[in-house]
Amino acid sequence: MDITITDGLVLMPPPFADGLDVWSQQDGTPGTPSWANQPNAALVAADQDFGGCLEMVKTVDTQRLRYMGQTPLRPGLYLRITARVKAISGNLPSVRIAAWAGAADDSHVAGLTETGPAVALTSYGEVVEVTAIVGAGNREGVDMAWGTVPVYGHFGLDLSGANGGTVRIDDIVIEDATDVFARKLMDWVDVRDYGARGDGSTDDSAAFEAADAAAAGRSVLVSAGIYHLATSVTFESDVRFEGTVTMPDTAVLSLTRNFDLISYEAAFGDELTGLKKALQALFSFTDHTTLDMKGLSVNVTAPIDVAAVAGMTGQGFSLRRVLRNGQLNIVDGTAWDTATVTSQATYSTSQPTTLTGVANVAQIEVGALVQGTGVGREVYVKARNVGAGTVTLSQPLYGAAGTRTFTFSRFRYALDFGSFASLSRFEIHDMDFRLNGAASGVMLAPDGLIFQMGDCFVNRPRDRAITSVGEGCQGMMIDGCQFISNEQSLPAQDRSSIVLNTNANDVKLRLNRVVRFAHFAVMAGTGGLILGNHFFHGDNELNGVRRAGIVLCQPNVKTTITGNYIDDCSIEWTNEYDANPDFSSGYSFGGLTVEGNIFTVINVNPAFRFMVIKPYGTGHYLQGFTMSGNVFKPLNGSIDRVDQVDTTFADLNYSRFRNITVQGNSYNAVNQITISPVTLEYDQNTAADTWTIDTQGYMAFDGYARTVTGVVAEGEITGGSGARRTDMPYVKVQQGAQSRAVTLNWADPAQGRVQVTVRCDTPV
Repeated sequence: MDITITDGLVLMPPPFADGLDVWSQQDGTPGTPSWANQPNAALVAADQDFGGCLEMVKTVDTQRLRYMGQTPLRPGLYLRITARVKAISGNLPSVRIAAWAGAADDSHVAGLTETGPAVALTSYGEVVEVTAIVGAGNREGVDMAWGTVPVYGHFGLDLSGANGGTVRIDDIVIEDATDVFARKLMDWVDVRDYGARGDGSTDDSAAFEAADAAAAGRSVLVSAGIYHLATSVTFESDVRFEGTVTMPDTAVLSLTRNFDLISYEAAFGDELTGLKKALQALFSFTDHTTLDMKGLSVNVTAPIDVAAVAGMTGQGFSLRRVLRNGQLNIVDGTAWDTATVTSQATYSTSQPTTLTGVANVAQIEVGALVQGTGVGREVYVKARNVGAGTVTLSQPLYGAAGTRTFTFSRFRYALDFGSFASLSRFEIHDMDFRLNGAASGVMLAPDGLIFQMGDCFVNRPRDRAITSVGEGCQGMMIDGCQFISNEQSLPAQDRSSIVLNTNANDVKLRLNRVVRFAHFAVMAGTGGLILGNHFFHGDNELNGVRRAGIVLCQPNVKTTITGNYIDDCSIEWTNEYDANPDFSSGYSFGGLTVEGNIFTVINVNPAFRFMVIKPYGTGHYLQGFTMSGNVFKPLNGSIDRVDQVDTTFADLNYSRFRNITVQGNSYNAVNQITISPVTLEYDQNTAADTWTIDTQGYMAFDGYARTVTGVVAEGEITGGSGARRTDMPYVKVQQGAQSRAVTLNWADPAQGRVQVTVRCDTPV
C-alpha cells in the first residue's frame, strides 16, 4: 500500500534546490525564520554523493531544519522520514530526525516524542543515513508514536553536539511506511507465505500447520488456489477459505475455532462434501461438541453412512455430540432404492433372536426390516454372520418356528448410524429433514444410550422417520418434533410408513406432532413416557378403518401415556415380541397408565375402539392398569365402547384381572361407558332370595364381575309381607353365563333398592 497513490496525499517536501524559504530554522510553523539567505547555509549544485544538496555550518547547540509545509497524518498511516548527511570539515556533530506535531486547530500537541534516535558523525566524507518512523500507533519500530490528535507535522532534522563543523544534507525524504507494519496491522497470515503451493497436487499439510503455528492469535487465510492435504490438519486458529482443499477420505480437517458448516463448505467448495468432512471432524478432536450448520440447506444425493465418514465402522463412540440448525434436502435417485432380499431361514424358540441356515445371507444387510408369517411389527436385522449363515434379530418372533421364507428390506436413511457398533449421547436439534418421499430419516446404531432429537421437522419420509435395529434407543428422547407423512392422501389401512420404533427401555416421546402415518410408535422395552403429543392418523374415508397410533409390543410395559391428543387412532397393546406367546409364568399385561388424554375419532364404524389389548397367546390377563381423566369423543357418529380385547390369536383370562382402575373419564357418543369399580343402582320390586345384578358392560375390557366392594341399601329392605329386614345378604361374583353378574343372596325373600360397587378385578 502507498497512500500517495491510493489517496493522492503529498508527503514529500520539495528539494532544497527549489529554495530555502520553506525550510524553518525553528519548529517549521508559519512566521518562523527560514534558512533563505543565511550566511551559514548554502546550496551546493553538484555534490559527488548527493547531487544537489544543502551545506550548513553548525553555529548553535541544537541547530534545527524543519519543512514549513504540513505533512498530513491519519490513523493507520505510518511515515518514514529519512535524511542522508556527511561531515565536510570541523567538529563532528550528531544528527537526528526531528518534528513538530500539529493539531487540527494548528496548535502544538505537547507531551509527545518529537525526535528520533541520534546518530554521531565519526569521519569526513562518510554518508550517514538517519531515519525515524512516526504514526498514531504505539508499535514496535515506531520512533514517534503520536496517537490520533496530531493531524500533520513539520518534519526535518536536528544537528547537536560541538559547533563549528560543516555538513552537507541531501534532500529529505518522507514516504509511506505503513507496509512495514502490514503484517501486524492485518489480523491474518496467508498459508502461501509458509510454503503452500495451492497447485492441487503438492502436499501442503506442513505449510498449513506452519501458518497456524505462526498466527499467534490471528486468523489464517487460505488464499485462492486448490490445496492438497495428504494428512490430517488441525487449525488452532480461526481460518478463512478463499481457496479450497482436497483430502483423502481418511484425513481429518479440524477447525477448532470456526467449527461450522459454512467454514467446511468454503474449505471443500461443496456443501455435501463439507457436511461429511465436518461430521468426520465432529467425531474426531475439534474442541467442539456441536456441529452448527448455520441454517444452511444441503442437497443430499445418497445415504450418509456416518460411521464410514468418521472412519469408525464397527467401533463405538460415547462422547456427547450434537448436530444442529440446518436442513437436509433429499435429491431423489437410485441411491435411495430399498434393497429387498427374499430368503429361506429356520427359526427356533430356543434361540429367540437368531435365524439359522439363512440362504443368501451375504446379500442381507444389517438394518433390514424382517417380514413374514409369525413375525411381529418392526423386527430388524441387528447383525449377521456370513460364515455361520445366521442373522441376529432385534426382537423374537411370535410364531415363526420352523423353516420359512422371509423378506428382508433395507431402507435408506439420510443419516445412517447403523455401521457404528454403538453410539451414545448423540443429539440432533433444530434440523429440517426434507425427505421428499425418497428417503427415510435416521437409523440408530445397534447399541448405545440417550439418542435425542429435539425441535426437528421430519417431512415426508419414504418408509421410516427413526429406526432402532437394536438397543441404540435406550433412554431415547424425542421432544418437540413434527413428523409429516408422505402418505397423507392414502386411506389409513393402506399406509406403511412409521415414525419410530423402539427396542430398549426408558424412552421419552414428548410434545411431538405426528400427521397421518401408519403408526406413530411401535415400542418394546419398559419405562416409557409418552407425554403431550398430538398424533392423528385419520383419512377422508366415510366409515373408515383406524389403526393404532401407539403399539406397545411387550405385556408388562411400566409405561405412562399422559396428556396426549390421540386423534383417529388407538393404543394397541400386544405381546408380539414373545417367542413363546402363551403365558406360563412371570408378568402378564400390566404396568400401564393412560391418563389425562384427549381421544377423538371421526367417521368410523361403531366397532372402533380406542384401547385394544391383543394377546398373541393364551393364558394372559391384566394386572396393574389405570385409565383415568381421559376424554373420549367420536365425531360424526358413535362407537360401541372405548376398550376391547382383540381375540385374533387368543382371549384374556378375565378371572385373573388384578389392580385395575378405570374412572373419572368423560364419554361422548360412546354407547357403553367403561368404569371399574362401578357403582350400580339395583331395584328388586318383588321379594326374592336371590337378586341378580348384571354389570351391563361397564367392566374394563368387558371383563368379569370379580369383586364386590360395597353393598348399601337405599331405603328399607322389606320381606314379602312388607316387614323391615335387617339381615345382610352374602355376595356371589362371576355369575351368569358370561360371569359378568353378581348375586345378592338373602336368607329369606326380600325386596328394595341397593347401591352395589363392583370391580372387574381383585384390587390387590
